[in-house]
Amino acid sequence: MVVYIGDDERFEYVYKFVSRDRFRAGQPGNATLLDEGTLYVARFDDDGRGRWLPLRHGEKYPNGALTAGNGFTSQGEIVIRCRQAVDLAGATKMDRPEWIAVHPKSGEVYVTLTNNGKRGTPEAPGLNAANPRPENHFGHIVRWRESAGDAASTAFEWDIFALAGDPQHPDPNKQGNIRGDAYGSPDGLWFDPGGRLWIQTDVSTSVPNKGDHANLGNNQMLVADVRSGETRRFLTGPKGCELTGITATPDGKTLFVNIQHPGETASERADPANPTAVSAWPANQFPQAVSGRPRSATIVITRPDGKPVAD
Repeated sequence: MVVYIGDDERFEYVYKFVSRDRFRAGQPGNATLLDEGTLYVARFDDDGRGRWLPLRHGEKYPNGALTAGNGFTSQGEIVIRCRQAVDLAGATKMDRPEWIAVHPKSGEVYVTLTNNGKRGTPEAPGLNAANPRPENHFGHIVRWRESAGDAASTAFEWDIFALAGDPQHPDPNKQGNIRGDAYGSPDGLWFDPGGRLWIQTDVSTSVPNKGDHANLGNNQMLVADVRSGETRRFLTGPKGCELTGITATPDGKTLFVNIQHPGETASERADPANPTAVSAWPANQFPQAVSGRPRSATIVITRPDGKPVAD
């Protein structure tokens, strides 16, 4: 059993946990598979290959050993102080790794790197092939293929699926390479059973529709064909929101999408004295025009003809 994990902070890491025991259909032992195993952290090498580095007590790395001499008296210490342990391991510092999704057919793994405005600045240098842009305000998506198609492998090959950005931006560093509709700050990821990649954005509420993001609009949800790289906008959220989380019924005829904290101001909170200053969604969507403060909600999407939504 393999679990992938992203640590959503600037210059943090991508992890995976591999269970000690194997999944066996119908066996009661599956309930405790995640109790024992090995935690790994990813190193994305500049040649398009990578390694999963084990975070085990006693493990030795060029930057130091995971031992008591460096403050790690046990495996528990490594887990509790994971970020410090990984610094010794020499893994790749990423641009805010968030959601991770696995293609249901190919097994390729995709991770969103939401943004990192401090990458490559004098206070925080360190460009690398997996995080190639200085002041990465728009973010990107990296994908990898585990060696021999085995999710438990310690080796992989990787590439950049998309550099988000605005193709109309005057700065080439901020244009990105998206084929199709532009977006910034990718966050939520989900593969539907057909292998379509759904992308949800989380541009900070202090920047939408201004400055570098003037042409991108509110946070949105898009769908990408990972074979061609074509990306198309599917919906746009209300003002001050983040799109976060999507799933569907097994027949694909109904989508469920989460709208989080609509109505946030630039300070990333609503104004108690004027809660509808930015948005009154979803109350303002009702035909009777009821009033009310903005609220998080789950929306349900179907097609009038009853066919699968993504067809």
